[in-house]
Amino acid sequence: MFSIFRRKKAGTGVEQTTVREKPRDDQDPLEARLARTRSHLAGLFGLIGSSTTIDDALLEDIETTLLTADLGVAATTRILDQLSQGIRAGLVKTPADVLPAVQAELYAMIEPCEQFLAVETTKKPFVILMVGVNGVGKTTTIGKLARRYLDDGLTVMLAAGDTFRAAAVEQLRTWGERNNVPVVSQGQGADSAAVIFDALQSAKARNIDVLIADTAGRLHTQSHLMAELGKIRRVMAKIDPEAPHEVMLVVDAGTGQNALVQARQFNQAVDLTGITVTKLDGTARGGIVFAIAEELSIPIRFIGVGERAVDLRPFDAGTFVHAVLPVSAG
Repeated sequence: MFSIFRRKKAGTGVEQTTVREKPRDDQDPLEARLARTRSHLAGLFGLIGSSTTIDDALLEDIETTLLTADLGVAATTRILDQLSQGIRAGLVKTPADVLPAVQAELYAMIEPCEQFLAVETTKKPFVILMVGVNGVGKTTTIGKLARRYLDDGLTVMLAAGDTFRAAAVEQLRTWGERNNVPVVSQGQGADSAAVIFDALQSAKARNIDVLIADTAGRLHTQSHLMAELGKIRRVMAKIDPEAPHEVMLVVDAGTGQNALVQARQFNQAVDLTGITVTKLDGTARGGIVFAIAEELSIPIRFIGVGERAVDLRPFDAGTFVHAVLPVSAG
C-alpha cells in the first residue's frame, strides 16, 4: 500500500521512543534551527505550484531537488518509486497530492530510527562508547550528553580515551570542569583501553550512573578499528561483560554524503547501536539524516542544532520531517 496511508505503530516496546520531551523554554523551535535544509527542499513547493499535471519532467525535477538536499540515491529512489506506485494506483492524482505523499514517505523512512536512548539505571555504570572522526563534534557532544544526564539527576563520569590528540584530552577535561564531572585521563599516547578500563573501575567503585568514553577520532582501516574496539571490550569485560551498553557514532551533517560513508564504515567495523548527527543548524544538507536512515536503519539518538547543551535534542521523526518539509509553504 502506498505509504501516505501508513500509520505509526503503537506499543512497540520501550526501545521505541515512548519518551517525548516537550521543548524547553530556552529552546528555539526546530524549524528555526533547520531553516537552511528547509529552504533547500522548498524548491518542491515551486515545482508543484507551477505544474498542472504530474509528468516525467516534474518527477525528474523532484528527484534533482531531493538529491541536491543530500538525501542520497537510495532514499531518493525509494521516494520516487513509492510516488510512482501511488500515481499508478490512483492515490496521487494531481500535483497537490505530491507533497503530502513525499512527506509521508520521508516519515516512514526515518520513523524506525526514532529510538530514545534510555539509560538503564540497573546497569551501573551505563557505558556509552563514542566513536567518530576528528572535527565532527564528538567531544562537544560528550560534554552536552554529560550535561543532559546531570540535569536528569544522574551521576556522570568521562573517560578521555582519545589519547591520540592532546587537544582532545584537554577539551574533555574542560567539559568536565564546566559540568563538575570527574574525568579519567592519562597523557598523550597512552593506551586508550587502559584509560577506559581505569575509568570503568573508578565509576564502578563510586557507583556512577553513566560513564561516557571518548575514543580516537581518526578513521582507521576496518581491521584496525575492530582490533582497537575489541581490546576496549575485552578490558571492560573484566569488570562488566555487558559493557559498552551503547556504541554511538557522531557525524557532521555538513559533510553530506561523507557522513553516510563514515556511518557505513564505522558500522561495518564496530557494530554501532546509535548515531548522533551534529551541526544541522549550519547546513542545507540535513537530508543526510534520511540517507543514513534508509541505508543503515541504525537508531538516531540525538541531533545537534546549536552550540548550547540544550541544542543536543533527542531525535523525533515527526518533528524533524515537519521542520524540513512542512505540508504547506507557510
